[in-house]
Amino acid sequence: MIRTLAFASLLAFAAPAAFAATCSVDIEGNDAMQFNVTEISVSKSCKDFTVNLTHPGTLAKNIMGHNWVLTTTADFQPAATDGMGAGLENEYVKKDDARVIAHTKVIGAGEKTSVTFPVSKLKAGEAYTFFCSFPGHWSMMKGTLKLVD
Repeated sequence: MIRTLAFASLLAFAAPAAFAATCSVDIEGNDAMQFNVTEISVSKSCKDFTVNLTHPGTLAKNIMGHNWVLTTTADFQPAATDGMGAGLENEYVKKDDARVIAHTKVIGAGEKTSVTFPVSKLKAGEAYTFFCSFPGHWSMMKGTLKLVD
């Protein structure tokens, strides 16, 4: 009886942790120009959200580099187009582009990077798109991000 109560008490304390919001996501961008994640849900309860990007491929960043860029869906194509002209030295993101909510640096084979941004930058009901802004990649390497309760 005492063991049963002790176990039940332990479960009661562990249960809230099981339902806690996940305030980060791990994403891979490979040599086939694909993200392994195409939809991200961000909990409103998160203060900040972190994207951890890994490139498991074999090609260098100047050949098959990847980054992770977040904009509203309405701003996706214009921001991606402007980013291509910004060059690798600017991570293929137009300098001081107000349409870009967050972005990582461009990485190549075997590299990792991350970006953390305040969830307060996201609005309920808004459509968001994440993508790789390396030239030619954003048409295939993209997904959706949504703010959830």
